[in-house]
Amino acid sequence: MASSETSGSFGRGQRFRAWLLEGLSDRVKQHPGPHAQAPAEQARPWWRVMCLTGLDYFSTLGYQPGIAALAAGLLSPVATVVLVVVTLFGALPVYRRVARESPHGEGSIAMLERLLSFWKGKLFVLALLGFAATDFMITITLSAADATAHLVENPHLHSALTGKQVLITLVMIALLGGVFLKGFSEAIGLAVVLVAVYLALNVVVVITGFYHVLSSPGVVSDWADALTAEHGNVVAMIGVALVTFPKLALGLSGFETGVAVMPHIEGDPEDTEEKPTGRIRGARKLLTTAALIMSVFLITTSFITTLLIPKEAFEKGGEANGRALAYLAHEYLGNTFGSIYDLSTIAILWFAGASAMAGMLNLLPRYLPRYGMAPHWAKAVRPMVIVLTLIAFLVTWLFDASVDAQGGAYATGVLVLISSAAIAVTIAARAARQTGWTIGFAIIAAVFLYTTALNIAERPDGVKIGACFIAAIVLVSLLSRLKRAFELRVTDIVFDEAAERFVRDYTHRPLRLIANEPNSRDLAEYQEKKRQIRADNDIPAEDDLVFVEVTVKDPSEFEAVLTVHGEVLHDRYRVLTLESSSVPNALAALLLTVRDRTGQQPHIYFEWTEGNPFAQFLRFFLFGQGEVAPVTREVLREAEPDRGRRPRVHVG
Repeated sequence: MASSETSGSFGRGQRFRAWLLEGLSDRVKQHPGPHAQAPAEQARPWWRVMCLTGLDYFSTLGYQPGIAALAAGLLSPVATVVLVVVTLFGALPVYRRVARESPHGEGSIAMLERLLSFWKGKLFVLALLGFAATDFMITITLSAADATAHLVENPHLHSALTGKQVLITLVMIALLGGVFLKGFSEAIGLAVVLVAVYLALNVVVVITGFYHVLSSPGVVSDWADALTAEHGNVVAMIGVALVTFPKLALGLSGFETGVAVMPHIEGDPEDTEEKPTGRIRGARKLLTTAALIMSVFLITTSFITTLLIPKEAFEKGGEANGRALAYLAHEYLGNTFGSIYDLSTIAILWFAGASAMAGMLNLLPRYLPRYGMAPHWAKAVRPMVIVLTLIAFLVTWLFDASVDAQGGAYATGVLVLISSAAIAVTIAARAARQTGWTIGFAIIAAVFLYTTALNIAERPDGVKIGACFIAAIVLVSLLSRLKRAFELRVTDIVFDEAAERFVRDYTHRPLRLIANEPNSRDLAEYQEKKRQIRADNDIPAEDDLVFVEVTVKDPSEFEAVLTVHGEVLHDRYRVLTLESSSVPNALAALLLTVRDRTGQQPHIYFEWTEGNPFAQFLRFFLFGQGEVAPVTREVLREAEPDRGRRPRVHVG
């Protein structure tokens, strides 16, 4: 009985593991991220995918008018017009270019990664990933917190739910995580319904708001008089609006997710992965249409909320705090319509985290495992969902589920990513020798850098949170890479014709390789190396030897495909040459492949490296070299547990 119970528990554990890591092996082979390339049957028209990114972008209407009113007061409509101008003539052109340059969902991070190599490039990407994580993670927690605010402030539920904001927010985040654990195939269809209903209800609220503004004599003139008395003239108003603009940056939040969901956009039948013209065209339509819709709503909602809602209602604890349009819906359309509006807002804010979660599931697995800075399970969707959900729990608890408290961190993440995108497209335009676009994008980049700097200066909590994400990502990444230092990193190995011929010659006898660090590669070098290896290891003269040479290309890379070239030097010495990020890993992969192809156990011969062992390990960890012989042996030991089948390593 005990054996049966143990067997049942083991079976359940195996089934759970299979469910948790479902699709991992196929995903590793096909593409680097869970959403890097949607299957053809899951691709959708651009306008449907727009609703997926619109969950993030359009849902900001739930709190943006209130944030604008708090930041700019009576000047809120003017400051919002500045935001719209920056959106249409700054962020939109930038991301239309990003969509063309990076059509597989990587965004501007991939564009900048291509400009930098080695460790500085990796660390730069990790820093940007930290800010991307800030943006996407706060999207989840802030949207859930605002959904909770709409729920708690509903007149029918207020007394029962007051004081339970954190618990309700945690439940909403858990439900969102549950959707991704179950599967995300139907998310776009649900997103279309949520966005259509939400925008339709907002149209009703806006029309009603304008009716009451126009039917109330003196409202507009009183606002204009108060604005003039407070700021003097139009020039002063615009100046103050420009200074206030960074606080309204949440209204730009949808562009990065708009690019992140590009793989879900249906392309043309003749599209290829190298040139997905139809997908790019659809993405640009998506970005433009979403920006135009949002711009209209931002201007109209900021106008009616500023004129119709008392200033004190926007303050913390006020009835319009974080829910200005819901306040108007209840005030002018009754509690029944207001409750329907609340329900729609709660639904879209709750599900707004879906586009952010999809963005992270696309970005993080693209980079971290490839850098050796995350375990292989990070390429699977469900484990990543669990980790991200737990982080969202922590952020919610730290911020006490407050919308206002998370605004600074959110704006910082949004602005850093848009600034990096503006810089990336400026460099791309310059590389393409497009002078006009280069100047235009450079000006846009300067505007966003100024906005980012101002936002950080006024709300340093945002960059502090971003720095925490960056520190966590870098620390965990480096520890993971250290832990995986002796892991076999080669994903595939390819032989050219000459190398294939060399290997075939050893199907009936063991291949003996001399590990050689190439210098001048002249005749004397190979003669002396061969003589020394024979003497040190007492190899008979009749046993022929093949040289193997590894050139380190980019030591900061972790996983790569290995190409082996064969050549005959000085008419007598056969040499296998490879390029890799790590000498020991390349040699271990070559030995195991030769064993599997020939059925013979190959031998490799090394010289001991002089120097401090710890310093040599650091050389290996950072530069892919160091003490090659023992590391090669350790990589082989981890890759092949059976000592009897393990290739032989000799050191003299």
